[in-house]
Amino acid sequence: MRTLFCLLLLVITMSASSQETKSILFEKVRVFNGRSAVVSEPMYVLVNGNTIQKISAVPIDVATDAVKINGEGKVLMPGLIDVHVHLTFGALSKKDMLSPETTEAMLMQRVGISAEKTLLRGFTSVRDVGGPIFPLKAAIDQGKINGPRIWPSGATVSQTAGHGDFRTPDERSRRFFGEASMAEKYNATFIADGRDEVLTAVRENLRFGASQIKVMAGGGTSSAYDPVDVTQYTLDEMKAAVEAAGDWGTYVTVHAYTPKAVQRAVEAGVKCIEHGQLLDEYTLRLMAKKGVWLSLQNLVEDTPDMDPQRREKRKPVIEGQEKIWPLAKKLKVKLAWGTDFLFEPELNERQNEFILRLKKWFTTAEILKMVTHDNAQLLALSGLRSPYAGKLGVVEEGALADLLLVNGNPLEEIELIADPAKNFLVIVKDGRMYKNMLQQ
Repeated sequence: MRTLFCLLLLVITMSASSQETKSILFEKVRVFNGRSAVVSEPMYVLVNGNTIQKISAVPIDVATDAVKINGEGKVLMPGLIDVHVHLTFGALSKKDMLSPETTEAMLMQRVGISAEKTLLRGFTSVRDVGGPIFPLKAAIDQGKINGPRIWPSGATVSQTAGHGDFRTPDERSRRFFGEASMAEKYNATFIADGRDEVLTAVRENLRFGASQIKVMAGGGTSSAYDPVDVTQYTLDEMKAAVEAAGDWGTYVTVHAYTPKAVQRAVEAGVKCIEHGQLLDEYTLRLMAKKGVWLSLQNLVEDTPDMDPQRREKRKPVIEGQEKIWPLAKKLKVKLAWGTDFLFEPELNERQNEFILRLKKWFTTAEILKMVTHDNAQLLALSGLRSPYAGKLGVVEEGALADLLLVNGNPLEEIELIADPAKNFLVIVKDGRMYKNMLQQ
């Protein structure tokens, strides 16, 4: 059986529309550098190749064919980063996936269009934490379609009856009956039990280019078999994943909500926790002491058509996220932000808007730093397995040229970033312009 992505590079019909690489000179822009709580005085910023070559308070001489952008009254900032996405399954509904009238070509075209829209919302980098992603990433990197930089995890690694066990009731265990489930064939997940299978699953993802490994360490709200409170994988199994990833110079991030699941993961050497809305102060202090990242989200509220069982499972998690953000901030845990949209493609258009939910607990400067500089620091945890060499999340000389020119000052009015179609006048990724509303 063909996997979901076997025809990806053949069926995407759109062509990359970015401008050919030329020097770009931003003139008289005020710069938010990704770290500071203020913007600079008017500056000149020269992009040459895929990096920021020079930042100067005085005009810069450039070649006659360089693209000049008059940025007077506007702010230049780093591209946005979302560290918890599922680009493939976030672009599709379950109805799309299961409909007999849906073809692979239709699915792939939809995923490609969604990737380009992600970039045009100003997200120049994302960390994909589970699902069939490698062919899509290759198509973007080769310029066949437009989309953000992708840090791919590949298939999630889950125990039997874990959060990544998406088998239907009639699908039996591969170990006992020899048939891989549909989710495994789609490269969405590996169901791996025992140290040996965990090692194989992790190494299989690394073989295809995973920049980090995603392991399911606790129960979930969208999976059928595991209550939220359960702890998944023994310490030995978890250590196996960490050791295999560490041998390749990268790290494991885990799906987990509860103190017990997170404490076991930290003991095993895991470097990042996804979610964690049920964590207590002791566990957060442990994470802060060990330098473990907390990749948090503001999950979408219950919807009227949501399954009652799922709504009940989500209740403590939704309540917990109101407490976890301020407590993690107070205890100085390393915080990152992401969205985690899955099988609800209509939510993607609200990706920027979800950043504004942080206003309850953070200043504007703290929010912008988190979704640029701080998120880039988490991406850098992949070390030599990072698919893109260079510094991101900042506007400084020598950094990669992933830039947004904002029509106004987001440090004074952060709501500007919630309307990217109107307010992101120029979008640059890797030194190429993918949007320019100021073209002379």
